[in-house]
Amino acid sequence: MQPATRKKIEALFERYPEKRGALIPALYLVQAENGYVDAPAARDVAELFEIKPVDVWEVLTFYNMFYTRPQGRHHVNVCTNLSCSLRGGRGLMRAIEAHLGVHAGETTKDGRITLGHEECLGSCGTAPVMQVDGRYCEELDEVEAKRIIDELD
Repeated sequence: MQPATRKKIEALFERYPEKRGALIPALYLVQAENGYVDAPAARDVAELFEIKPVDVWEVLTFYNMFYTRPQGRHHVNVCTNLSCSLRGGRGLMRAIEAHLGVHAGETTKDGRITLGHEECLGSCGTAPVMQVDGRYCEELDEVEAKRIIDELD
């Protein structure tokens, strides 16, 4: 962890009645530094918060906005919950996996795209949905999804 990140985290402690309340914002800071939070970084955070590394790891692996390994330049997440599945979400996922040559949870060999699976993106009325770098792409078919992905740098 860079000294500047450590200072920012220590400054967060003043905002919360208990140090632990600053854990999620601190993890965002660490992730911004490296693009992900691996086990050594989680241990550094645990030491700073005076908690066990497993307590940090539980938070990291519970929330899908944290990454524990290197990621691609772009994040493509496909919703396969019930509404999206009923409107082709699972087929969309399979088509994107075949198009990119990776499975959900993996990154393309060129490091361009990390493909993810979302349990629910909360846009059931416009299913099937995928999220590309935080932007929702709705009412998709395979052709449109592949076009959007191919336009990413």
